[in-house]
Amino acid sequence: MMRRLLALAPLALLMGQTPTDPHRPAPVMDSVAPPIPAAVKRGGILIFSKTNSWRHIEHLPHSNAVIADLAQGCAPSFSTENAAVFNPRDLSRFSVIILNSSTGDLFTPVQRQAFADWVKAGGGVVALHAAGDNSSEGWPLYQREMIGAKFIGHPGGEDHIQPAAIRIERPDHPVMAGVTLPWNPRDEWYSFASPARAAGTTVLATLDETSYRPSDKLAMGADHPIVWTRMLGRGRIVYSALGHTPEAYDDANYRRLIANAIRWSAPATRMRCPA
Repeated sequence: MMRRLLALAPLALLMGQTPTDPHRPAPVMDSVAPPIPAAVKRGGILIFSKTNSWRHIEHLPHSNAVIADLAQGCAPSFSTENAAVFNPRDLSRFSVIILNSSTGDLFTPVQRQAFADWVKAGGGVVALHAAGDNSSEGWPLYQREMIGAKFIGHPGGEDHIQPAAIRIERPDHPVMAGVTLPWNPRDEWYSFASPARAAGTTVLATLDETSYRPSDKLAMGADHPIVWTRMLGRGRIVYSALGHTPEAYDDANYRRLIANAIRWSAPATRMRCPA
């Protein structure tokens, strides 16, 4: 066994992985769909946190639990990291998919098509934090049309996690209902090269760059979108770049935003998520 591990180590390093680095799991493409509980029928919520690229091990156990708790007040939910659930039969049981820092090349071509068709037909997507990084660039429809912006990085070193002031751009939007100011969470702040105000995007919240320290390469200036919505066909999409730390999911404002996003992204089901 030791000889086998030593033999695999150079290949893993070449691929940017180490055999013991839990942040960089070996990519896996799923082909056998997981069993879904019978309680999850039509109108359910799928919580998906598969990672074929950087894995946010610090927050995923806690954030998945918090999201499942929030979802429980909306509709039956199912959590999985098995991408084979992205098939027409299984997706028909869900009205919302929550992409919780899912990263990398996750789907086969058939799974991509099933996901895209489901969204275009009216499925709702809530994409959180690393679900909007650049590790999915191999699927242009997801990166350009579902997310709608190009991630370029975040502060590092001693400035990695900083408090910053969030500005609410659309206080009238249902996703921002009940979110209060001032809101100055500590987080890993994403920057984007492509403005998120492209056609089809509604920016809900921005960052005040004077309230934290982005590097010159990451500074976006006065317009730094951090939460926005998009449409793909009849499907509603919410993206929030917040959520790197476990503590982010204990923030009352962020919990409210996620619950609002679940409800707004699935208007046909008329979910009544608790505030």
